[in-house]
Amino acid sequence: MTSLTLIEHLEFTITCDREDRVITDGAILIEGDRIKDLGGTAEVNQRISSAPGSQPVERLDGRRQGLTPGLVDAHVHLSETLSRAVFPDVIDTRTWVFHWAKPFYAHVSPEDEEVGSLLGTAEMLRGGTTCFLDMGAQNDPAPVASAVEQTGIRGITGRHAADVKPAEIPRGWSTEMVDHHFFPDAETALEALAETVAAWDGSAGGRLGVWVNIEGKEPCSLDLHVGARELAARMGVGTTYHLATSLAEAEISQRRHGSWPITRIARQGGLGENLVIAHAVAVTPEEVDLLSAHQTKVAFCPSTSLKLAKGATSIGKYPEMMEAAVTVGLGTDGVSAAGNLNLHRQVHLAAGLFKDARMDASLVGARRALRMATIDGAKALGMDEQIGSLEVGKKADFVLWDLDHPEWIPYGDPLSALVWSASTASVHETWVDGRPCYRDGRVVGLDEAALHVEARGRAADIRARAGLGRRNIPLTTDLYQ
Repeated sequence: MTSLTLIEHLEFTITCDREDRVITDGAILIEGDRIKDLGGTAEVNQRISSAPGSQPVERLDGRRQGLTPGLVDAHVHLSETLSRAVFPDVIDTRTWVFHWAKPFYAHVSPEDEEVGSLLGTAEMLRGGTTCFLDMGAQNDPAPVASAVEQTGIRGITGRHAADVKPAEIPRGWSTEMVDHHFFPDAETALEALAETVAAWDGSAGGRLGVWVNIEGKEPCSLDLHVGARELAARMGVGTTYHLATSLAEAEISQRRHGSWPITRIARQGGLGENLVIAHAVAVTPEEVDLLSAHQTKVAFCPSTSLKLAKGATSIGKYPEMMEAAVTVGLGTDGVSAAGNLNLHRQVHLAAGLFKDARMDASLVGARRALRMATIDGAKALGMDEQIGSLEVGKKADFVLWDLDHPEWIPYGDPLSALVWSASTASVHETWVDGRPCYRDGRVVGLDEAALHVEARGRAADIRARAGLGRRNIPLTTDLYQ
C-alpha cells in the first residue's frame, strides 16, 4: 500500500489555479508523485480520517512555511552553464551569439556538458524551479538526461540544429562544431532531429521530454523553421527556437526577405500551438494577432533583454500579447546571456518592467508575473494538465518557502511579499514528483562541493580552448547581413 505524506498547517498556499486561490492554514496530501488532497488543514484531516481504509500518513509540520507551485523555466541553455560571467556585457545579441557563444559552444565536450547540466539543474532546484525547457544539447541529450536522472528535476531538451552556414566561418568556431551543428539542408536536419526524439523522449523515468528544437533565426532556413514544427506535430511533441530576438534581426529579415521574422514564418504556415518562440522582442501589433490566432507560445527572458539590450521595454509587446490571450512564459536563458538561472528574479522583473517603462502601475504585476512562471510556463510546454498549479490530481511539484527568513518578517499579502520582497534565499525545500530534491540546504543525492571544483576547472579549460581570453574578439558583427 502506498504511504501518504501530509504537510499541514502551512501559513499560506498560493495555488495558481483558475481562481488563483490562496489558502491559509493549508495542507497538501501527497500520494506517490501526485497531489491527493489540498485545502485547509482541518478539512484535509477530516477527509483523511473519514476515508475508507487506513493508509499510513507521514505528517510534516508546515508552520512558518508557505507553499507555491514549482517554477517552470520556459527557455534555458544548460550547455551554457560553464560560461558564467565570461562574455562582456557591452555587446548586442548577434555579436554575443556569433563571436562569443558559438566559440564557447564549439569547445564544450559531452563531459563538460554533463557537468554544466548538473550545475544548472542544481541551481534551478535551489531557486524553486522544478521544470525547464532547454534549447538543446551541443552534443546529444545524454548529458541533460543524466543530470535530470541524478537531480530529480523535470525538463525538456533537444539537439541543436541549423542548416545555413555563414559565408565565412568566424574565428573560434571549430570544424567539429560546424559539422555537427550545421546540416546540408532542412531535410537532413529533420531526419537527425526525429532520431533524437525517438531515442531520448521519456528518459529519466519519464521526467525528460525531447523536442524537435532548432537554433532559429538566420542560421536556419525557412524550410527548417516550418519543418521543425510540422515534424514535432507528427511526433506528438513540441518545438522551440529563437526568433525576433532583436530589432537588428527584424531589420535584416525585412531587408533580405521583405518581412519581419514572425510574419515570414506565419506566411508559410509555420506558426502553431506546439511552437514556443524564445524572446519574440521585435514584434508588430499585427504579429501579436498572428501569435494569438495560431496559439503560438512565447518565452520572455527579462534578464537577457536587460543585459543584451534587446529592447523588451521599448519595443516589446508582452503586455499586448497577454491581453490577446497569447501564452507568455518566463525563461532565464543561459547563465551567460542572463547572468543566472534564477527564475524567481525573472518574476520580479516581469512584474515591474512594464509598469515603469510605460508609467502604468496596472501592467502585469505580481499575480500575473507569478502565473507566467508557473501555469503559463506549463501551458507553453504543453504540460498544464500535469504541473504549473497546485490542484488535486496534478504532479506534486512545489516549493516550500521559509517564512522565518528576514525577507518575510513581517509581511501582509503573501503574493506581494513573494514577488516584491522575497528571493531564492528563502527557498526552504523544492519537491518534484512527490519527493524533496532540495532540502536542508543541499540538492539531495548530489555532491555539490565536488561538482563545484570540477566545474571551475572545466570552465577554465573551455575558455582557454575557445580563445575567449583574446583581446581582439569582435564587439560587433556583420554576419548574415
